[in-house]
Amino acid sequence: MKPIPTAFITGASSGFGLACAERFAAGGWNLILLARRTEKLKSIKAELEKNFKIQVSFLTVDVRQQTCIDAISKFLKACKCTPDLLVNNAGLAVGMELIQHGVLDDWERMIDTNIKGVLYVSKAVMPFMVAAGKGHIVNIGSIAGKEAYPGGNVYSATKFAVDGLTKSMRIDLLPHGIRVTQIAPGAADTEFSMVRFKGDFEKARSVYKGFKPLSGADVAEAIWFAANLPAHVNVNDMLLMPTAQAGAVHFQRD
Repeated sequence: MKPIPTAFITGASSGFGLACAERFAAGGWNLILLARRTEKLKSIKAELEKNFKIQVSFLTVDVRQQTCIDAISKFLKACKCTPDLLVNNAGLAVGMELIQHGVLDDWERMIDTNIKGVLYVSKAVMPFMVAAGKGHIVNIGSIAGKEAYPGGNVYSATKFAVDGLTKSMRIDLLPHGIRVTQIAPGAADTEFSMVRFKGDFEKARSVYKGFKPLSGADVAEAIWFAANLPAHVNVNDMLLMPTAQAGAVHFQRD
């Protein structure tokens, strides 16, 4: 019998991460979910195990902290599990001030989560994949990592970094049979804009006014596609956009 694969998903308590957990659970994969909200993870675990009869483990850590490396490594050793797939999803945008008016705390949060978080989690998981001689890492990028736009500055810079890291990881892990993919979404209706605008509901909703944005499920479906291609096929980079969006700031709104 073919072993049941395992997906390790960061930022799994909401947005793309939660949608990805639901999609892979529906596809019969076991899950390791990582986020900061323990109660939310407990609830997700119970629901997915009940609905899909798969195994869900979770780990409550902050990917911004170096201590997450040891915590993840110890967790994987304890459960004797090498993830078949790592989805580096944890990320956020905070604020849209012009660069000269930037808020330092916002910058730090984005840099620590979007760049250091990807590095720290990958550093913890990659040795297990290297030892196994297989695995797949999916990094969640953004259209903001392809095109700069007004007020995007530091967020855009962090996603350009994810783009560069993905390319470098692809090269460095090539001898070990590990696939590396970037999924770069355009406008998607998740908690993203509520976080960016610090809870301002009206500003957050205005981002998606007059067109149909991507959903978390749309992005999860793209990840599912990339992860389930034959082992000799690798999606290096996928830019996923709403039909009504042609670029970072080019929309067709009603």
